Amino acid sequence: MHAPFGSGVNRAWGLALRKRFCVRFDFELQAAANEEGILLSLGPTQSFPLEEAFEYLKSDNAEQSLRQAVLYAPFWNTRWRWAATRALAVPRRRGAKEVPPYLQRMIADDLLAAVFPAQVGCQENLAGPLEVPDHPLIAQTMDDCLHEAVDTDALIGVLERIERGEIRLHARDTVTPSGMAQSIININPFGFLDDAPLEERRARAVMTRRTLPNEQRDLGKLDIDAIERVQDEAFPPIRDADELHELLLSVVALNERELTHGSPVLADPGTSLMLSELQEVGRAARAEGPDGAVWFAAEHLESIRLLFPDHAVEPGFSVPESALILPADREDARLKLVRGHLEISGPVTAEDVSRRCGLSEQDCGYGLAQLEAYGEIMRGQFTPTLNEADAEEYCDRRLLARIHRYTIARLRAEIEPVTVQHYLRFLLRWQHLTPDTRLAGKAGVRAVIEQLQGFEAPAAAWERELIAPRVADYREAWLDELCLAGDVAWARLTARSARRAPTKTTPIALALRRDFRSLLMAVRRPAPLPAARGRYAPEPQPDVAEQLHADGGAASQILRLLEERGALFFDELVDGTRRIATDVEGGLRELVATGLAHADGFQGLRQLIRPNRRSRRPRYGGGGVFIGEGPAGRWAALPPTINGPADPLEIDELAERVAEILLRRYGVVSRELATRESLTIQWRDVLRALRRLEARGEIRGGRFIQGLLGEQFALPAALDQLRAVRRAATTDEKVTVAASDPCNLVGILLPGQKVPAR
Repeated sequence: MHAPFGSGVNRAWGLALRKRFCVRFDFELQAAANEEGILLSLGPTQSFPLEEAFEYLKSDNAEQSLRQAVLYAPFWNTRWRWAATRALAVPRRRGAKEVPPYLQRMIADDLLAAVFPAQVGCQENLAGPLEVPDHPLIAQTMDDCLHEAVDTDALIGVLERIERGEIRLHARDTVTPSGMAQSIININPFGFLDDAPLEERRARAVMTRRTLPNEQRDLGKLDIDAIERVQDEAFPPIRDADELHELLLSVVALNERELTHGSPVLADPGTSLMLSELQEVGRAARAEGPDGAVWFAAEHLESIRLLFPDHAVEPGFSVPESALILPADREDARLKLVRGHLEISGPVTAEDVSRRCGLSEQDCGYGLAQLEAYGEIMRGQFTPTLNEADAEEYCDRRLLARIHRYTIARLRAEIEPVTVQHYLRFLLRWQHLTPDTRLAGKAGVRAVIEQLQGFEAPAAAWERELIAPRVADYREAWLDELCLAGDVAWARLTARSARRAPTKTTPIALALRRDFRSLLMAVRRPAPLPAARGRYAPEPQPDVAEQLHADGGAASQILRLLEERGALFFDELVDGTRRIATDVEGGLRELVATGLAHADGFQGLRQLIRPNRRSRRPRYGGGGVFIGEGPAGRWAALPPTINGPADPLEIDELAERVAEILLRRYGVVSRELATRESLTIQWRDVLRALRRLEARGEIRGGRFIQGLLGEQFALPAALDQLRAVRRAATTDEKVTVAASDPCNLVGILLPGQKVPAR
């Protein structure tokens, strides 16, 4: 159920529905819920119209169903122990010793058995709903479950809105889950509403994405020439009677009109002679019916009788039983017929298959749906000339993959690579460094940060050398407002040990807050083993935080305080560490330089790297502690390393996000351009993500820049601008690029030594 009402409502809804199904079918369902939906896993014996499920739960029976459902929910025992412990019914200490957790659980279980024996009793002796005893601990636990673990009141409100018609319900019976259902199908154990383990979940057997949604079709339209080429390759050549017999064996039945007015191969005059030859020797026959005749191989006689009961085979035609290909039933014969036609065709509609084989369009539709359920074919609108109103097409998976390969090959071949000089001229315009492409205002600052996010440059260079050249009349207040609004974050991404205070050259990265954690994960993931690292992953660094704590000092004390208490203002750091302001300020400098702390505003970083410009008016805090006017903003700790995702799907998602960031920055991405980035994520993971984006039609692959090795990928908009730059005449316009700018590609694309960034 797609229900974007939040986890509180969805968990309550899922538990209540699970209980209603249990009452109706006498079967415990597996269930899960998250912020976006509810998953109920039914078995083969539970069958009902989908619309009927809407009537199972109403606003007047929701709370009662939930009161019964939570008694067997995984969180009931946890909430019970918590309520009993708060009421001091379960001792935490005995004398001077703490009671071990396992003993506390045993005491809580014994207490539950004493006050609510039916809940822990043998289920075989129970009949009907449990009667909840009137006990204060049970009442408190029930209240916590109904209003903290789940949101019962909000669920009842949603059900009332449904009953009033403010929310409409739609039932859809589909072969595969929708794209929005991916997260709930692959949900982690924290979303389970029952105690079945992960390895036994029915949802793990669900195959996803056998169809192409409209959005994906629009992103990756197939080339009509590629479709026609695959159709020509798939259709077998008919050069003699034996090859025609093989065709009839593979397709089961062939409409006579298709032989005369259909495929150019079959419409050849020689085909009629071959059919007559096969008919004379008893290897093929003709079945006449009210809608026309069909030709078939002799081995499929029984299939023809099942599929075409109204057709009459020519008198006297018989086949030895040993030579017959016997289908299990009519459905099996139909499946072989439809499969045979799809294997020698490109994208076709149900009407096309009906016209070629002689079966009704409805009958062919049943067979196509069955093949789609088996995963042998894919459904969508693949032919570019097909109108939106036309019927959907079906295509064999193998043939569709070949069409995709041919389409991508054509798209790559039609692009002529440009010189490195052309690319650099394009990159200056792409990154808004030319006068006519500069941005303006706070929105311009945000656009620049979105394009450069994750790139580490000297702290003092960001505003003066990176943002100001790209944004006309830049003001520091614009960056401060974006940071304080929670839209932009800054930090040193590469956590390194620092034996001296930071300077203006300390590398700092800016990023949009939504991508900040992904960038941290892409940079601070533990580096791979040396044998698999390659030269694009940095050497593993020792734990910076451990080194800092071993050295002691203000930085170590501040880091511990931030880890314990969360984000703090400068005055709170002074009070918490009981140090003078200058020591705290020095500790913050060291934490910023090592990448272990950052602030919510950019003004604090300015004050650290330009200390002489700050006022130093002394003042005193609580307890007479001296407090100087310290760096502005709230300061928070950053982890020195972030364990990257272990799930291959999560690694792919991270790699895809990194690929999108690189494409946004450079327009065209290759392995050589990625050498400027401080990433520990492997290039091969990013390369796979780029290939997936190309397969979806979101980007283009090929050779776009001369002299670059390996595969290259580009955004479609970047290719258009690249071609425009190549066609445009060269001007005498001069653009100054700082050494720290990502556009400084001397030593990477241009010959010569790299220009130091600091």
